[in-house]
Amino acid sequence: MVFALDREAQGDESIVGQAAALHEAGIRVRTLTLFYDEWLGKLPVWELERVSLMFDIGEIHRARYGRVKRLADVAFGLVGLVPVVLLLPFVLVGDLLANRGPLFYRQERVGKNGTTFRILKFRTMRPDGHNLANEWTTEDDPRITPFGHLMRRTHLDELPQVFNVLRGDLSIVGPRPEQPHYVRELAGKIPFYDLRHRVRPGLTGWAQVKYGYAGTEGDALQKLQYEFFYLRHQSLTLDARVLGRTIRSVMGLGGR
Repeated sequence: MVFALDREAQGDESIVGQAAALHEAGIRVRTLTLFYDEWLGKLPVWELERVSLMFDIGEIHRARYGRVKRLADVAFGLVGLVPVVLLLPFVLVGDLLANRGPLFYRQERVGKNGTTFRILKFRTMRPDGHNLANEWTTEDDPRITPFGHLMRRTHLDELPQVFNVLRGDLSIVGPRPEQPHYVRELAGKIPFYDLRHRVRPGLTGWAQVKYGYAGTEGDALQKLQYEFFYLRHQSLTLDARVLGRTIRSVMGLGGR
């Protein structure tokens, strides 16, 4: 059992005294912020502005971590070319039967330090479906073709992003990159939203394995709390943990 104290409770000496007695008796007591960090794996929204600049970020403050992470990205990208080549005939046949149109889909995304790049995927929507740039994509979006649904369920559509990894646009693990117009919109509403762009975005991330699909502004706020947790604890160990959970999720074994 764990008891968590919010900010108001921490300012009440009588409550703090009772909490101390419980702690001495063997019951775990945490501040609400530590409870979020240790048990939920995210930084609570009310802490985003207060502590957003008060912790080290691996890619910025630990040069060795950044170099090793990049080497791992390149190695992963080279290995990832193999399934792209092997599965390309399957995708070509699937497109011919149930997903007619261009093979690839390119879209502007915001990367490290706010620079934009074109992300590469196998197309999953009707050729005209991607033109509706101001609409959030939902999991059951009617614009997605039958074969596109299959590729999304199996994450096959994500494979071409290994080229983005090799180019340095993406990392294996990091905050997922968003479209520029979403970034402009969310940056004006969510405190310190742009801090997520201090690191290279990723194929997968802590927010993806902990929260899942995001299709609204509310979801974006929830995921930002997990992304700040990732920035705060960025390390090769956490990257390996995210990658392991992602692999389990893709294989249908549960990723959380």
